[in-house]
Amino acid sequence: MANTTFTGPVRSESTLKTISKNSSTGAITEVITLGDGPVTLGDEDSTLTNATHSGRLIVVPAITANRTITLPSPVAGSHFKFIYGGAAEETENLIFDTGADANYFIGGVVHADSNADNVTIYADGNSNSKLTLTDFGGMEINIMAKDSTNWLIWGFTEGADAPAFADN
Repeated sequence: MANTTFTGPVRSESTLKTISKNSSTGAITEVITLGDGPVTLGDEDSTLTNATHSGRLIVVPAITANRTITLPSPVAGSHFKFIYGGAAEETENLIFDTGADANYFIGGVVHADSNADNVTIYADGNSNSKLTLTDFGGMEINIMAKDSTNWLIWGFTEGADAPAFADN
């Protein structure tokens, strides 16, 4: 495939999409969509897709029970940015799940503890495929596919209880 160089602005009346094309099958996978507004999740477990969620701000609402957000299979460069859209510290847990220990997190999140000191919580870098935010308040969590296997994670969360990484 040839490269295209632009000397001026690139404009779109809708969105821009980055795709990946399988060299042997020709299958197209959407990696990231730029230009659409935020996506607000519902008060339920959610399974994300690259086509709908990658490259867009994802707002997590106040939740009424423990909720799990399941990431799609990693495609290098796909990026999910989550913020909390509620108005008070939650009494439920929010779980980010890669679906398999082979698709683990690399990195960590800063936790601002409302009862103590700030700390950084790190994934083990070899099998931690879940991040649980326990009774969280404000948060911004960024998750980006490093390659077709692993996820980079960074951001912050606030609350009385520290988040925790774990295996599936």
